Amino acid sequence: MKLGKTSRSAVVVAAAVVVTATGCSTKAPESSGGGGGGGAAAEVQTDIGVEGNTITLGVLTDLTGVFAALGNDITNANTLFWENNKVCDTYDVELNIQDTGYVPQQGVQLYSGMKDSVLAMQQTIGSPINTALAPEYEADEIVNFPSAWSKTLTEIPGTGVLGATYDVEIANGYSYLFEEGLLKEGDTVGHIYFEGEYGANGLAGTKAVAEEMNLTVVEAQIKATDQDMSAQITQFKAAGVNAIVLTVSPTQTASAAGVAAAQGLDVPILGSNPVFAPGLLAGPTADVLKERLYVAAPFSTFDQHPEELKQYEEAYPEVTPSTGVLFGLGMSETMKQVLDAACENGDLTRAGVREAFDALEEVDTGDLIVPLRGFETGKSPSLSSFILRPADVPGGATVAAEAFEGEFAEKIAG
Repeated sequence: MKLGKTSRSAVVVAAAVVVTATGCSTKAPESSGGGGGGGAAAEVQTDIGVEGNTITLGVLTDLTGVFAALGNDITNANTLFWENNKVCDTYDVELNIQDTGYVPQQGVQLYSGMKDSVLAMQQTIGSPINTALAPEYEADEIVNFPSAWSKTLTEIPGTGVLGATYDVEIANGYSYLFEEGLLKEGDTVGHIYFEGEYGANGLAGTKAVAEEMNLTVVEAQIKATDQDMSAQITQFKAAGVNAIVLTVSPTQTASAAGVAAAQGLDVPILGSNPVFAPGLLAGPTADVLKERLYVAAPFSTFDQHPEELKQYEEAYPEVTPSTGVLFGLGMSETMKQVLDAACENGDLTRAGVREAFDALEEVDTGDLIVPLRGFETGKSPSLSSFILRPADVPGGATVAAEAFEGEFAEKIAG
């Protein structure tokens, strides 16, 4: 993957470029096969979000809300990638980056302001925001890559979930616990989950595994703004749970781990990929997390990708990177493959990009993210997950298990 070494101190928010002409075409030279990848067609049809040799993509991310740590790293990685890669060796890509604060209505308003100037959405963070924007994305023929993995998002035409959906992901985490002897058939698990699509889909994975393995499930729904997990962990201890399962944000993960340690509930903690951020290792629960937490994730870690770490640190020397960087790079690479295919087809209109997206049968990002089997409506785009463990290393995590398909994945995936 081609990344550059230009130093940057912050996410660049590119101004939206309003395209007034539609149905136009641009001349693009034939590719010489250089490092950008993809050969440019002699004449390429364009409409919204392409002006001259510049493509504008939208980013609706979380830079200040509950997933700010993840959002900043993913967005920085998007920015770094496109500063050093072109579409069809010809088109530069600019990003119109906006901060939703993880507030759905804010996301809807911000999209309204950018919709007439972007070709596609490089990133939309959060299941609730993606769901709120689904009708507009469908009506506008927008190709969108969410920083979210809810199964409901696979029902949105043009939306490409980059990894296993939360139900498959958490089920792969259970498979790992069973294989390692950390959980057994007939055990009891306690699952804390956000209200909404994220939490509901994670809980669906727990329920599917419970049915297969005769598990007893103690459910605890919370709001994204809840901070203290004392009541939930107290409930779990009274129920004698053998594992704690989380579909929450890092804030709640830290609270759950700390309360469990204080109450002597020394059981494995399994989480969906958004539950962890490396900043937690600077807090009071660091040792508990390193000992107890297992994270099922669609992306790898820096110990597997040292060159990407080096290049990111050169570009953002003041940032402590998380493994979300690798997801952001893999996400950008996937968009590049879509746009290159559309360009080669001679059609960089929104409809042409959608056609190229729909035609994808598999995506390989060099193990930055799990292999994708294409984007079929209502089905998990991947059956695989990595298992990560918190550790005092760059990115805050190491790979405990390379991307694998657990025993429950195919049945759950649809």
